[in-house]
Amino acid sequence: MGPVELPAWLQPRYRKNAYLFIYYLIQFCGHSWIFTNMTVRFFSFGKDSMVDTFYAIGLVMRLCQSISLLELLHIYVGIESDHLLPRFLQLTERIIILFVVITSQEEVQEKYVVCVLFIFWNLLDMVRYTYSMLSVIGISYAVLTWLSQTLWMPIYPLCVLAEAFAIYQSLPYFESFGTYSTKLPFDLSIYFPYVLKIYLMMLFIERRDVVRVFPIKKKKM
Repeated sequence: MGPVELPAWLQPRYRKNAYLFIYYLIQFCGHSWIFTNMTVRFFSFGKDSMVDTFYAIGLVMRLCQSISLLELLHIYVGIESDHLLPRFLQLTERIIILFVVITSQEEVQEKYVVCVLFIFWNLLDMVRYTYSMLSVIGISYAVLTWLSQTLWMPIYPLCVLAEAFAIYQSLPYFESFGTYSTKLPFDLSIYFPYVLKIYLMMLFIERRDVVRVFPIKKKKM
């Protein structure tokens, strides 16, 4: 008797693809809901909808970004082909901007830049997750492939500017309220606005490194 062949649904490759498809589908649904919600609200309420963007979709955005940390594990264990360092930098930047800069300061949540930043993030993620989800099941569309390889070129620089502007607008509130600033033993202290200013400079350097690797990543997919 020859070796017993496992059913397709028990084979490791099938399980991996099924898991990735479900993960991409969840992310696609989350980001599509965010983008649709923002679009409907804008056409319904105009500029007024931009002020309370965070209150309307902030929870889902934080959930999607938190789940996206799984992608680092995907790359590390080899079930997703990508460059670990650029993805780590990208996710770290989003987590810092979303959770540290925006979520911690209610005054920043009402800024227009939050709405603009969420639009940029969701444009990139909807295309990326749609492309990845369909690729897992062997479906390819020329227009979607083209978007996945080119959309990041104009959007990424705009993301950098929006993220930097969000940090800039948050500085007065961190200075006034002293959020995350703390005193340490031996007369030392951490003044968080200084930390943000240093990170602001690092942001452009990190983005340059991410952009350098991005074309290579797209060619490998």
